[in-house]
Amino acid sequence: MSVCTTPAADLLHIDATAETGRIAAGIRDIVLRQFRKKGAVVAVSGGIDSSVVAALCAHALGKERVIALFLPETDSSPESLRLASMLVDVLGVRSFKEDIRPILAAAGCYHRRDEAIRSVVPEYGAGYKSKIVLPNLIEENRYSLFSLVVQSPSGESRKVRLTLDAYLGIVAATNFKQRTRKMMEYFYADRYNYAVAGTPNRLEYDQGFFVKNGDGSADFKPIAHLYKSQVYQLAAHLGIPEAIRHRPPTTDTYSMEQSQEEFYFSVPLVKMDICLYGKDNSLSNKVVAELAGLTEEQVLRVFEVIEAKRRVAHYLHHPPALVCPLT
Repeated sequence: MSVCTTPAADLLHIDATAETGRIAAGIRDIVLRQFRKKGAVVAVSGGIDSSVVAALCAHALGKERVIALFLPETDSSPESLRLASMLVDVLGVRSFKEDIRPILAAAGCYHRRDEAIRSVVPEYGAGYKSKIVLPNLIEENRYSLFSLVVQSPSGESRKVRLTLDAYLGIVAATNFKQRTRKMMEYFYADRYNYAVAGTPNRLEYDQGFFVKNGDGSADFKPIAHLYKSQVYQLAAHLGIPEAIRHRPPTTDTYSMEQSQEEFYFSVPLVKMDICLYGKDNSLSNKVVAELAGLTEEQVLRVFEVIEAKRRVAHYLHHPPALVCPLT
């Protein structure tokens, strides 16, 4: 059956057994042969991507060669630690917990973030919660501009438009979290002579949904070629606990509950998968619209966002530039 007439449910179907074997062989080659390391370190968050990467590493290298790290901080959901612990119990790998709150506080992460928030919400203080969000590009024909949502200690929520300076301040401070986690990952990698496994899927890798020298840093990235729906297929095949497979994707970065869609992608992830596939494979707007259940106008907006994020991701992917390249 041609791609153009393949139902959306089948468009991104993979042979999970064959794909697991292919990725496992690649992990063994990279970690053991190319890098000459003894195993892999994976920071697990209780989310689907890190769970699948940890399971793939255990499958490829053996559970005794995998270290799972729990790296909670002040704004982490207790559910993340519970689910990550559940995963470790299922996989039987070693685990370590490092509470990174003291490091973040010493670096001024929370203070700097709150100062940036107070530039647009002066009363923001103890007991308040917050997150930053984007409009839904399918439901709203609007520019993709960030807003700040704050919740008072009494539970009252309101949304305000972020200034560029406030947005940059919040993001810069929050990025301490990902960079601190990566520092701890490499401590354990150095301590045990292991390699660090990255956890981005294709959507995140392609669209720049990572922090440079934070969660974007790793020695190998075993699922960066897989669309999000394909990661879920592998999760089912690998026996990832159902509670993790059914958990909505979250950033687990801000003090208010926040989905990946409202923070970065602005489009439901299933539809984003199809749109990115269509973009990658030069499908027409009409075909993508039919597959994703969108209008052609909505598909065009998503394609524009994909290109815009790819321009931003170019810097994030770029290695350190040499002014005078070595010859």
